[in-house]
Amino acid sequence: MPGENLTREEARTRAGLVQVEHYEVDLDLTTGPETFRSTTTARFTATPGASTFIDLISAAVHEVVLNGTALDVAAVNDGVRIQLDDLAAENELLVVADCRYMNTGEGLHRFVDPVDDEVYLYSQFEVADSRRVYAVFEQPDLKAEFTFTVTAPAHWRVISNSPVEHRHPVEAGTRWTFERTPRLSSYVTAVIAGPYEGSEDSLVSADGRTVPLGVYCRKSLVQHLDADNVVRATKQGFEFFEREFDRAYPFAKYDQVFVPEFNAGAMENAGAVTFVESYVFRSKVPQATVERRVVTVLHELAHMWFGDLVTMRWWNDLWLNESFAEFASTLAAAEATEWKGSWTTFNSLEKSWAYRQDQLPTTHPIVAEINDLEDVAVNFDGITYAKGASVLKQLVAYVGREEFLAGVRAYFARHAFGNTELVDLLRELEATSGRDLSAWSREWLETAGVATLRPVVETDADGTITAARLLQEAPAAHPHLRAHRIALGCYDLVDGSFERTHRVELDAAGASTELPQLVGRRRPDLLLVNDDDLAYAKIRLDEASLATALQHLDAFRDSLPRSLVAAALWDMTRDGESPARDYVDLLLTTLLPGDAARADSTVALVLLRQLTTTVELYTAPAHREEVRARTASTLLELLRAAAPGSDTQLQFARAFASSAHSPEHLAVVAGLYDGSQVIEGLEVDADMRWALLTALVAGGVLGPEAVDAELERDATATGQRSAAAARAAVPTAEAKQRAWADVVERGDLPNAVQASVIAGFSRVHDEELLRPFVEPYFAVLRTVWAERTNEMAQQIVTGLYPLELADHALIERTDAWLEAEPDAPPALRRLVLENRDGVARALRAQERDAQR
Repeated sequence: MPGENLTREEARTRAGLVQVEHYEVDLDLTTGPETFRSTTTARFTATPGASTFIDLISAAVHEVVLNGTALDVAAVNDGVRIQLDDLAAENELLVVADCRYMNTGEGLHRFVDPVDDEVYLYSQFEVADSRRVYAVFEQPDLKAEFTFTVTAPAHWRVISNSPVEHRHPVEAGTRWTFERTPRLSSYVTAVIAGPYEGSEDSLVSADGRTVPLGVYCRKSLVQHLDADNVVRATKQGFEFFEREFDRAYPFAKYDQVFVPEFNAGAMENAGAVTFVESYVFRSKVPQATVERRVVTVLHELAHMWFGDLVTMRWWNDLWLNESFAEFASTLAAAEATEWKGSWTTFNSLEKSWAYRQDQLPTTHPIVAEINDLEDVAVNFDGITYAKGASVLKQLVAYVGREEFLAGVRAYFARHAFGNTELVDLLRELEATSGRDLSAWSREWLETAGVATLRPVVETDADGTITAARLLQEAPAAHPHLRAHRIALGCYDLVDGSFERTHRVELDAAGASTELPQLVGRRRPDLLLVNDDDLAYAKIRLDEASLATALQHLDAFRDSLPRSLVAAALWDMTRDGESPARDYVDLLLTTLLPGDAARADSTVALVLLRQLTTTVELYTAPAHREEVRARTASTLLELLRAAAPGSDTQLQFARAFASSAHSPEHLAVVAGLYDGSQVIEGLEVDADMRWALLTALVAGGVLGPEAVDAELERDATATGQRSAAAARAAVPTAEAKQRAWADVVERGDLPNAVQASVIAGFSRVHDEELLRPFVEPYFAVLRTVWAERTNEMAQQIVTGLYPLELADHALIERTDAWLEAEPDAPPALRRLVLENRDGVARALRAQERDAQR
């Protein structure tokens, strides 16, 4: 019988045979630390006489009873699927099984809090892991109603998609029964259990219902849970979405739970959203993280309509769920919360992610070809989320905001609690906008790659524009010259600041678009292509505008145009068009000390990440040590000059610690850590202490005994993960070998701890420490992919690839593996190809920097 993978064709065939009415899922969570008892009663209709299968990844199956007849468990169950033959028109199936708790962030994850030894559980079912908890037809278009019943220890709280119908004591603890849900796809069902604590509130929905709101986390963290801020963003989102979607919230209550060892940012379980626990701030965090939490809250709330109420038929339309939520959450943040600059954040963070992903050799159309579950598991990427959202933003500019939202409202009304395909949404948008979107869809959704837009301006002796055009270039691998709705901004320096003196909005298409709107005007000091960030395209500046930008980049009054110009300069560096050291100079002298970094936390965060990448990967090796030292010295100056207690002070402190390599810089880090040096306003709290300590460990100043002492001081789950990372960062061959063995050979680390060890393993001052692991890395790839869950395997394949070496030998070894393993699973080959591209890009950038 087939394994854990499910193909699209299998799902299509099964959907043609079966329609599911209702699941009764009864879980007993008191049976021990390894497994739990799962009892499922599924009621479904089928084509009489048909055969199909139901999914269940189990430890043991005890009973399978189909329409009153007990089936031979050994004959019908292979541990992944249960075969069902000779179905009736109406069927009732009973499956009693033991299922395993997971420590990978998939299925029903089990976590023991080191603070008080309390146990916490949460489910994570996307893409196809509800089958790890109950018997289910695991595909999004076989929706059903669910009734969950859970037996748990008496002091636990249990949360599911619907409100509690009743609960009563039993010998083992408490038995919780939840109200029957509306029709849902199984991947958005949820069971969350443990001694979670928090805050409860409510709101009045647009249809007059009172909707209970809960915000919860582990009880050892509840002192840090700022539930009021989460609830405020939630209420702002409810009001915005119910008004803009013209549809009341579709479920009975809305709980938000911050859970331990979560793999993603959040998950849109209907009425029971789970969030990564790092969004409970036990230490001071950058405002960028606070804003990200607000946008994530809004993203998951948008999914209640787009994804949960109306759900894709198959995973090829995953992009539509995620892109819509990404677009809608940014729109809501900008218009309904205090985070008015969220479109700048979107450009700096999300859109740059999209551009990076779209330039990989493995890029794919937004509407990706998803043949099976392995395909979708690696498709939660910058195309699915960020490029899709960027293209939706352009679509809104193309059809009009009100026309777009009117189409969305009609879509919700027509398909509530059903499944759809892309064409269903486009049909509604065509009706409300009057535009034929078939060509737009083919052009933007069914082709891959990102184009580059480059202005050409000619002037006379007086500086008057005599001719102007916009050139579009596409990569050879994806030679698609698309139509863009785009704005051009003319900016002049007025009293030391850029002022937009003219704006043109137009449709640009083909290799060249004439710009008669600019002819006869004085050439602006800076011509900005894609002003207001309407289009999805890489941009370049004309020669005069580039010179002006390099001299006056901090002269923009508004954050978005500044961000667009900075993104163009970064892109030129990544593409090897501009020397890496020039970009480092620009960052250190203009961008990071400037108003942009002070005013916008996310801009500062992104710039500091780019600084690290540029120094460590894109700078020519012959100059790297000098650039490293200068970077650390400048970051220390910026840290000391930053306003006490400011966001930039916090970010510069973290960046300086990470960049400190020399004895004198590490001495400053040591002083901050032990308190012998104090910078006014800088709070050396728990997370900052770990950041400083890990820098000292990676630099060889302190060793494992200091890690042990810090862990005694911070004996929490966060402390354990930080200690794991710090131990793996010890700069000795023995420490690296232990870290490698823990991840690759032991294979029993929880997901979050494994990620921490991998991060520490890769943190080196001397890249040669990683050289001995090149051959072992390629030797274990196939085994890791075959034996680990998808999440854990992806962590290893991407995280242990020695990108830090970034040399021709690594390229050659990667090519050799790709040539020797033509039959490797496509998803694995994709990740290895993406790893290779990171090295190839770094080498091109290094070569350009060496020519400086």
